[in-house]
Amino acid sequence: MTQTVPGSGTSTSDGIPSARLWAVVLAACAGQFLVVLDVSVVNVALPSMRADLGLGATGLQWVVNAYTLTFAGLMLLGGRAADLFGRKRVFLAGLALFTAASLAGGLAQEPWQLLAARGVQGTGAAVLAPATLTLLTTSVPAGPARTRAVATWSAVGAGGGAAGGLVGGVLTDAFSWRWVLLINVPVGAVVLLAAALWLTERRERTARRLDAPGALLVTLGLVAVAFGIVRTDTAGWTAADALGPLAGGLVLLALFVAVEARTREPLVPLRLFRRRAVSSANTAIFVNGLAMFSMWYFLSLHTQNVLGYTPLQAGLAMIPHSLSIVVGSKTAPYLMARIGDRYVAVLGTSAAALGYLWQGSVHPGGYAATILGPGVLMALGAGFAATALATVATSAGGPQEAGLLSGLFGTGRTMGGALGLAVLSTVAAARTAGPGPAALATGYRAAFLAGAGILAASVLFVAVLLPRARTGARARPQGVEGAGSAGDAESAG
Repeated sequence: MTQTVPGSGTSTSDGIPSARLWAVVLAACAGQFLVVLDVSVVNVALPSMRADLGLGATGLQWVVNAYTLTFAGLMLLGGRAADLFGRKRVFLAGLALFTAASLAGGLAQEPWQLLAARGVQGTGAAVLAPATLTLLTTSVPAGPARTRAVATWSAVGAGGGAAGGLVGGVLTDAFSWRWVLLINVPVGAVVLLAAALWLTERRERTARRLDAPGALLVTLGLVAVAFGIVRTDTAGWTAADALGPLAGGLVLLALFVAVEARTREPLVPLRLFRRRAVSSANTAIFVNGLAMFSMWYFLSLHTQNVLGYTPLQAGLAMIPHSLSIVVGSKTAPYLMARIGDRYVAVLGTSAAALGYLWQGSVHPGGYAATILGPGVLMALGAGFAATALATVATSAGGPQEAGLLSGLFGTGRTMGGALGLAVLSTVAAARTAGPGPAALATGYRAAFLAGAGILAASVLFVAVLLPRARTGARARPQGVEGAGSAGDAESAG
């Protein structure tokens, strides 16, 4: 087992993190920002990529899918690797791989080179993403400081997703499509240097064994499911090349569960899911992801296809939404300390559901009437809910399970988002009667109404099944080794 520590003196006498500890927080958040940014930053650059490299429609789709598939499929394995081989080591390896692949993609001269680079970039992201959250949950002492750190991580991640369109538009217009990838290189290099200098690890001599059969089954299963989901965009839900991978992936995941139940050192100990905090929080983030991940996608389409904005204008229009999700994420810890995690998760999911309902009920009009109000409410609710659920999901185990819990959380959110985007896109297409702005707006409204229904179901689930954390426990800083024990998490329910 390894434990990342920021050096001597992790916090001041009153429990406020020291400058050195916040350097760890900044490194983790920078890594998370890069990972989430690259999910969407290439979207506005796709036409330029097609013109420069001669990519066809299928090739353009795979510029996005190569990253998404490897990211979703390998994240659980990346999280477990952080527990087995060291948080700092895995963080640096993932960031180095991500940065090198960004350089290769930005310098690509042939379509296959760009697609290969995007696949490797997604692999690096899958290793890096769970390590960023693990660094926080193992470095920052339990209590208000850790809750604020997780809130910052949530806000930065959400901001990366929201900023993708704006950053991509600015870089493509000012320079070229290559800079949507090359921008990661100097940022990644700086974060690598800072992490190498500031992060340290205290190690114990323990045997390490990776569950190779389990790792192979869960990775292939998640990749197959993700592939089947993304294929529905072009092939439809009834096509064999979409249903086949979905069915095959589910079979592989079922075999994975069977293997994990029998192996002595499983990749994912099934006993984790007997902990109410783990099972309920990860289910909730999956269900929330079904709707919330699609918010930026449909709002961006609405601004461009209905309001007639350019990609850059659409990115600028999302700035209030990005600020709202940051406000929600940073306000959540104060509410959690007073009313508890469960009620903040209920509040956030309810606010997002009302925002979706509002967005699905308005008719075409100006920006303020149709995008600003409901979008800000959705984003604010998403910030509340994500911070509360991330805190619950990652505080139910000891430091030796922190990477695994982070990987589970990230996998649930990513897979829920991919599935939700495919489902809601199908709903929108089914209700779109033609190519005009009014017809497209009708389809988008239908997608938001369906998302409101999903979130309403999530509100009921969270209110009934998420453990009720004691507010006093959040205000009492603890040592890392005693942080968020399973007993505390389960007895609080």
